[in-house]
Amino acid sequence: MSSSTVDVLLLILLILTAVMATVVVLTKDPARQAIVLSAYGLVLGILMLTLQAPDVAMSQIAVGSVIVPLLVVLAIAKCNREVAAHRARQDDRQDR
Repeated sequence: MSSSTVDVLLLILLILTAVMATVVVLTKDPARQAIVLSAYGLVLGILMLTLQAPDVAMSQIAVGSVIVPLLVVLAIAKCNREVAAHRARQDDRQDR
């Protein structure tokens, strides 16, 4: 690839990284935020690959695109179960 092509690709990826970071911050629903966070991790991985850091790119894609969003989704599910159980206990107390 020529130098100008790489420069254009880097510019596009840097702009996309900034846009994705903004979207992650502005997303209010935690479940949707996990999905956007996964896409953001993928964009960062592609950026690292373009910057010729394949080991960092692989780590970023694995951790930023898969593991962290998965942990967020699991934490949301656990919190939802806890809230439902708490409400059920409160309903049982009110029925007595």
